[in-house]
Amino acid sequence: MGLGLLLIVFAVSLVFVLVSIIKFNLHPFLSLLIGGLIMGILAGLPLTQVADGLAAGFGSTMQGIGILIILGVGLGHLLHISGCTSQIAAAMLKLTGQKRAGVAVNLTGYIVSIPVFFDAAFVILVNLVKSLSRKGKIPFVSLVTALSVGLIVTHAMVIPTPGPIAVAGTMGVNIGWFLLYSIVVSLPASLVGGVLYGKYLGGKAEYVDDFANAFDDIEEEEIQESADLPSGALGIFLIFLPIIIILIGTIASMLLEPGTSAYIFFSFIGNKNIALLIGLLAAFFSLRRYVKDSFNDVVTEAATQSGIILAITGAGGAFGAIINLTGIGEKLVGGMAGMTEGAGIAMIVAAFVISQVLRAAQGSTTVALVTTSAIFAPILAGMATVSPILVSLAICAGGIGLSLPNDSGFWVINRFSKFDVPGTIKVWTVGGTIAGLTALVILVVLSMFTGVLPGLL
Repeated sequence: MGLGLLLIVFAVSLVFVLVSIIKFNLHPFLSLLIGGLIMGILAGLPLTQVADGLAAGFGSTMQGIGILIILGVGLGHLLHISGCTSQIAAAMLKLTGQKRAGVAVNLTGYIVSIPVFFDAAFVILVNLVKSLSRKGKIPFVSLVTALSVGLIVTHAMVIPTPGPIAVAGTMGVNIGWFLLYSIVVSLPASLVGGVLYGKYLGGKAEYVDDFANAFDDIEEEEIQESADLPSGALGIFLIFLPIIIILIGTIASMLLEPGTSAYIFFSFIGNKNIALLIGLLAAFFSLRRYVKDSFNDVVTEAATQSGIILAITGAGGAFGAIINLTGIGEKLVGGMAGMTEGAGIAMIVAAFVISQVLRAAQGSTTVALVTTSAIFAPILAGMATVSPILVSLAICAGGIGLSLPNDSGFWVINRFSKFDVPGTIKVWTVGGTIAGLTALVILVVLSMFTGVLPGLL
């Protein structure tokens, strides 16, 4: 089948996935699996190959990220039930001072959302933001913008959040380099979309004197460190411990001679699954006096919460496997033969745009990231001049903005901030989109130095 027909078949299968999710509320797990069936059958693949391809794609995806997702959710659950999240907010505020409360709130969201799901993290922290708004006489809208953008940026870009894990696994990139560049890209994006834009909103006449007065019916929550809870510094350390271990393993593998005992040791602990297992165990033993649940209960809850994420992510891998079997990636690469100059930037922008469109169309960042990475993995496989890490991060950046009312996060912000719909769009949709576009600009700049910066090719 020619490239033109394959592109039409791919478009049909993708439209089915979107329409079935948006219009008919079909679960993304089923939608992605059926979309893979449609893709394979219309592309003329043998039926047995389609069936085997779906299973193989699901299995290979689970092999790459299944353990990581469960361990990451377990770490986030531990931090939540131990009270670490509020203590991180107190530590950030102490570090920056009240005059820079927007930065403190943004950094708190940025850090907490690495292991804790967006919705849960926002609900946990919004009362702290309300209290800070009242006491510091800071426009509430500025702080909510700072918090929500900080949360969504790492939710979309930094592992062990499920979406970025899925992208890194599907694209086959080095986790250590992916982590390093995700932080380099996402932190400025969070500050621009959250702090700077939030400050701009707070200066508008309609918000300048709004110090969370809509929250008179909610009990005031203090932002102060408590001896009865784990310290914020400990919480931050536990979040970054597995990240640091992965980065150390990556750097050591570059500097040490392969086959030596030191190389084997650092490669072992730097493995993403081992690093996160160490992080989870360290968190439990550090926080056990603050946690009533047993370790078995923590793991059981993590497995329960992870189930739906694993199902959707695995189905996305199955869909991607069928796309790969059709040969569309090879044909696209063949059609782009000889295209070297500007190819990297073109692929980065294309990955961002498709991810952003999917995010807007069906609402879920994770589904958008899983689907887009399944599309681009086979395309990039034959393009040696394009950085898979930068394209992977462009996919993640595309999952940040354009959150519309079909997104559960939209209504979490709306409900718990007590904004009207236009206000939610100003804070959440626009703020996130600014952050996403900022990340895209940084990625384009980095693409100009792929031959100089380490780990990008």
